[in-house]
Amino acid sequence: MGPGPIMTRALMIQGTGSNVGKSMLVAGLCRAARRRGLAVAPFKPQNMSNNAAVTADGGEIGRAQALQALACGLEPLTDMNPVLLKPETDTGAQVIVQGRARGTWRAREFTDRKPSLMGPVLDSFGRLAGGVDLVLVEGAGSPAEINLRAGDIANMGFARAAHVPVVLVGDIDRGGVIAQIVGTKAVLDPADAAMIRGFAVNKFRGDPRLFDDGYAMISQATGWPGFGVVPWYAEAHRLPAEDAVDLDAAATSEGLEIVCPMLSRIANFDDLDPLNLEPGVRLTMVPPGRPLPAGADLVILPGTKSTRGDLAFLRAQGWDIDLAAHVRRGGHVLGLCGGYQMLGQRILDPDGLEGPPGETAGLGLLDLETVMRPDKTLTRVSAVHAATGTGFSGYEIHIGKTDGPDRARAFAHVGGRPEGAVSPCGRVAGSYLHGLFAEDGFRRAWLARFGVEVGPLGYGAAVEQTLDGLAAHLETHMQLDALFAAAGEL
Repeated sequence: MGPGPIMTRALMIQGTGSNVGKSMLVAGLCRAARRRGLAVAPFKPQNMSNNAAVTADGGEIGRAQALQALACGLEPLTDMNPVLLKPETDTGAQVIVQGRARGTWRAREFTDRKPSLMGPVLDSFGRLAGGVDLVLVEGAGSPAEINLRAGDIANMGFARAAHVPVVLVGDIDRGGVIAQIVGTKAVLDPADAAMIRGFAVNKFRGDPRLFDDGYAMISQATGWPGFGVVPWYAEAHRLPAEDAVDLDAAATSEGLEIVCPMLSRIANFDDLDPLNLEPGVRLTMVPPGRPLPAGADLVILPGTKSTRGDLAFLRAQGWDIDLAAHVRRGGHVLGLCGGYQMLGQRILDPDGLEGPPGETAGLGLLDLETVMRPDKTLTRVSAVHAATGTGFSGYEIHIGKTDGPDRARAFAHVGGRPEGAVSPCGRVAGSYLHGLFAEDGFRRAWLARFGVEVGPLGYGAAVEQTLDGLAAHLETHMQLDALFAAAGEL
């Protein structure tokens, strides 16, 4: 049995499929509610992402909920995303419950155990709701996946257990939005469909009035009122993306050429977002099957949820050969977290934490080795960059301990202790620290070493400006008075 209705108002944004823009809409609605004077918080019962944020209470949640917390003017908390799945293979994921790892579960194992997670989900929701006026909840995937309805904690299972009304969002950009929304109602259990208070159409390109007839047809076929047609928000790329499917392989600008290989389990790739917005930086995400560009100035090896697995993936693409040639030509390399571990001589996994026990030869660009250990480092830090003396804030989120001779040349210092490593030539460096480029002072000093000047607008200011713009966009194109009123229909 779920709890009785919670007095705090709540509204859940569910989608007709994955990647319809739920995360962005919730972020914009959070900022819009805050601008109306409401104390608002985000919540996502279950998320699947390798892009995680370290919370104020020492756990981890999906990056989208951290952005939504920022939109609300709040510090991210583990209760905002009580179940986080971090894929390690095609059939297994690390399961994080209320910020802490429960282990790696296979897909069938998660299906069997999923009902037991409703208790922690409702506990987190209750605590979060107790301190605000409004909770905006994001679903996962689609409620139309009725084969997953038994034991569901992510969509209608949560909505009914917590007595939270729902708004269904369709994506017109992918086509077939009338079928998306009408078809969703057709397959839902009537009791689930009764939770839906209305619909919205997202990502419209062109004049929204051209969809007036289609909009009316959806309402007539479903009996649901519409809350608006939201045009494509061109500035969305300025906000951190959570899913690797959102990464753009194209170069974003001219100037210092930075390339990043798109690893199969790439994680915390929002580290690159501040660089992506700099006018003097040309950032290229290199997809599988393409070589690393020979003219690159810098290669960044990003974080990964499976270091040994993605090292094999990297070699399968021939990127190890490209990287060695890049260094021979005088190019620079920066490895972050899992990318840092790859740069060493060996990665040892005696307990089989990332697969079968054993060891993997590293790329050999730093004289280090990494030993995987079950204890997970999960902390926010303040650091000082060794080469420039610039301070910055960041966070660590990894398993494994890395040591070796090149640690004598630290990348940074944390609490007076050396962190990371730099090669004798100074062109290859690695660090466990995420979020470093979000600090304007550090980014300015670091890019200055490559002869690049940063733009006039700081990264944090750019994100805040974009959130305000998104909120104004939704105020213009959605019936927010009616939408927020629906949150009271518990």
